[in-house]
Amino acid sequence: MRPLDGITVLTLEHAIAAPFCTRQLADLGARVIKVERPGMGDFARDYDGRVNGLASHFVWTNRSKESITLDIKQPAAREVLEQLLLDVDVLVQNLAPGAAARLGLSYDALSAKHPKLIVCDISGYGVDGPYRDKKAYDLLIQSESGFLSVTGTEDQPAKAGVSIADIAAGMYAYTNILAALIQRGRTGRGCAIDISMLESMAEWMSFPMYYAYQGAPAPSRAGASHATIYPYGPFPAGDGKIVMLGLQNEREWVQFCEKVMQQPALAKDPRFTSTVLRSVARQALYALICEVFSTLTAEQVIARLDEAQIANAMLNDMQGLWQHAQLRARERWVEVMTPAGAVPALKPPGSDSAWAPRMDPIPALGEHTHEILRGLGYDDEQIAALKIAGAI
Repeated sequence: MRPLDGITVLTLEHAIAAPFCTRQLADLGARVIKVERPGMGDFARDYDGRVNGLASHFVWTNRSKESITLDIKQPAAREVLEQLLLDVDVLVQNLAPGAAARLGLSYDALSAKHPKLIVCDISGYGVDGPYRDKKAYDLLIQSESGFLSVTGTEDQPAKAGVSIADIAAGMYAYTNILAALIQRGRTGRGCAIDISMLESMAEWMSFPMYYAYQGAPAPSRAGASHATIYPYGPFPAGDGKIVMLGLQNEREWVQFCEKVMQQPALAKDPRFTSTVLRSVARQALYALICEVFSTLTAEQVIARLDEAQIANAMLNDMQGLWQHAQLRARERWVEVMTPAGAVPALKPPGSDSAWAPRMDPIPALGEHTHEILRGLGYDDEQIAALKIAGAI
């Protein structure tokens, strides 16, 4: 038995934040019914065709779900939605600002009839406040949250290479829903959950915010290096590969000089005798490190770092991640089915000895429409009429 077996989630979702949240609920066993527009579906289906013709984002965030097509602006489709809500535990939506409320799908509109229902709204800025109606895409929230101000190089900001604001919001939606289910088990009542992408990112930005407390200078942009600790970041080896390393204290600095650089006297060089001084003189220290590393392969550099117990990593590309020895050794890969055949998928993070995560197929658009409608009592004639009317 999985933790969320018996829980049903109805989701009006698109893009990343809400689908990432609900996929994780499905991983735990929840039945997730994804409502999509007839003929179009979640627009993330068309982001690219990199996975056997399917979109990479969609494959990532939509396994183990059932897809039903409904034009919820049509009365006949709304009737279907209302019937589904009778047996739903959680409603999730990340429609355009205000759209769910206009459709009568807010917690206030639904709670009297469905007192146990948990309604989770995911938006860029929240359901109220002066920014409530602003459109919000991942890059825009990275900008508004200050993330871009501390990420990149001294000369140029850089966005994260993944949809970090969407992921943050999806994670907080997921954990808030789990908490709400626990609370409902105690009180018997559902609740409204309001998840803001901005607030999710602001939480993740708390270190640089506190670093800049009361007008103090914020951390500078330092590329892949650390803004205040050095050496901490990427260094090239002689074979052209990049090694990441990080020193945390003076003991490690001495070990680094003796076992990695093989220059014990460097530990007492007055330019480098503290974290602050090494950070100030980072250009000079970088040149010294590169001079030594240029005579070694990345594998040899890592061997020296491991011997010195200095934290390190390879700067992997995507193919390196696909082939990562640790993921393979821990058997993190399984296959899931898609409309285009089987593809590899990572098990969700965390291992539990009591249950295995749900890893069911990624649905085609509207794949489960007839099955869901029959479960609600619709016969073939009624389903055909809905199809002709464009309601499904």
